[in-house]
Amino acid sequence: MTKRLSSKHKVDRRLKVNLWGRPKSPFNTRNYPPGQHGKNRRGKPSDYGIQLEAKQKMKFYYGNINERQFRNVYRKALQKKGNTTENLVGFLERRLDTVAYRAKFATTVFSARQLINHGHIRVNGKKVNIPSYLVKLEDTIEIKNNSKSLITIAGSLASKEREVPDYIQMDEKTKKARLTRVPKFSEVPYPTIMEPNLVIEYYSR
Repeated sequence: MTKRLSSKHKVDRRLKVNLWGRPKSPFNTRNYPPGQHGKNRRGKPSDYGIQLEAKQKMKFYYGNINERQFRNVYRKALQKKGNTTENLVGFLERRLDTVAYRAKFATTVFSARQLINHGHIRVNGKKVNIPSYLVKLEDTIEIKNNSKSLITIAGSLASKEREVPDYIQMDEKTKKARLTRVPKFSEVPYPTIMEPNLVIEYYSR
């Protein structure tokens, strides 16, 4: 197990939220930060601390994107016309690992990334093994034929833990999905409060 995968179990407690809305989150039973002094931490966070925490929540939610990649997403959002906050969320929701996760091909964005890395995902019939690949509108994202019987994929699709959002058209029979539109921030089914405006403030300091 990679460091990135093993550390995600501590993220919820460190950020003091059930970030992915999972029923088995350790935050559900221990809603305080990890460590010897986790229960006794006090003090009002600074504006910088609040912005940093908002950035960390979004970075981890989308699979613990590394800092360089996340900053590049911010720069793309800044350069694009329109609302920078909406642009940021739009770019993150167009990532292939996010779309595969939203389509319920995987139970977590981490496992969605693993499916992509291992070559189980096709985009418009071609193998794409880059999780950060930006999906275009009406692209067809599907599980390759030899992988459609994988227990993990079938279990994820059958799970009632979350629903496929309206902006993704899903055909469970053929295991194909399409991003029909780029969602607005208010449409994204975050299980906890996200504040992308604070992420923009953090990077624009």
